[in-house]
Amino acid sequence: MERPRSEDRPPVDAILLVSFGGPEGPDDVLPFMKNVTEGRGIPDERLVEVSQHYYDRGGVSPIQEQCRALRSALEDELRRAGHELKVYWGNRNWDPYLADTLREMRDDGVGHALAVLTSAYSSYSGCRQYREDVERARDEVGEGAPTFEKVRAYYNHPGFVEPHVDYVRDAMSELPEDVRDGARVVFTTHSIPRTMSRHCDYEVQTYETCRLVMEGLGGDRGWDLVYNSRSGPAFVPWLEPDVNDHLEQLAEQGHAAVVVVPIGFVSDHMEVVYDLDTEAAATAERVGLAYARAATVGTDPRFVESLRELVEEHVAGVEPRSLGVRGPNWTKCPVDCCFTPGQERLPTIASAPERSRPGAS
Repeated sequence: MERPRSEDRPPVDAILLVSFGGPEGPDDVLPFMKNVTEGRGIPDERLVEVSQHYYDRGGVSPIQEQCRALRSALEDELRRAGHELKVYWGNRNWDPYLADTLREMRDDGVGHALAVLTSAYSSYSGCRQYREDVERARDEVGEGAPTFEKVRAYYNHPGFVEPHVDYVRDAMSELPEDVRDGARVVFTTHSIPRTMSRHCDYEVQTYETCRLVMEGLGGDRGWDLVYNSRSGPAFVPWLEPDVNDHLEQLAEQGHAAVVVVPIGFVSDHMEVVYDLDTEAAATAERVGLAYARAATVGTDPRFVESLRELVEEHVAGVEPRSLGVRGPNWTKCPVDCCFTPGQERLPTIASAPERSRPGAS
């Protein structure tokens, strides 16, 4: 089913994939870390500690290559569906920086674009901050910079949920057969400060995605939602429990095996390959838990198709699809959406008070 386009919305000329960025060599690591932590009060010792995670892997974050692959896959998928829309790519913290990408778009004659974020959920750091970054980049580019809308949060889109069902099954099959049936499913996502979580639907949306995945698996297997990658001063409360603390608790309770699912991450960047594949895996080994880690959606064709459908909601008026009872989220974010106390209020792309259908952002 198609919905008529609003007459006051300009046609979409291109797509902008907006992501976090990451180093691509040892010389990039410290400049990248300074970009990431600027103004956040991260202790120096934590900065050095996290930098070492990159150095141990040649100074390269996998997120860069995965963004290249996703950009190419989405452009191919759009073309296959009859949409001649170039997909550009811009990062918050590393090359290609958003301002440079917007200059390229301006020079290519792009007037109005649709932003696709590599974050499925609503929060300040996972949505609003990216929108503010785009506006800062537009200010830097100046006259002729393209205007933007963004696709909605896609945490409950079938193309995001259904691959995870298969990934949990695949990970389960990697466990020793004698502990497989009783394995606990442990979903994990990036922790955020509690002050941030109180002003967005991050926890609710993530819980809903987990619930939908478990519904797809069927049965009554036990599961939990935990957090990883906490940073910042120790006195600032963040969402808990930490994945490592939780694994220790599961072992104390007599569990023999776990499948850890990085449900909050679109691709395997450092918060996955270190925090889960290295640190959490070591914790599980230490406490005697058989451990398997499920994949992230990456360029799974179903996920790429879901991004194409999100684009088509804007360019062709296609009816949104979702699982569960919450329904699609805002397609145009209110001015105060995902606002965090203490943060400067900045204008953001596609700000408007209306919702497309019931649901929270």
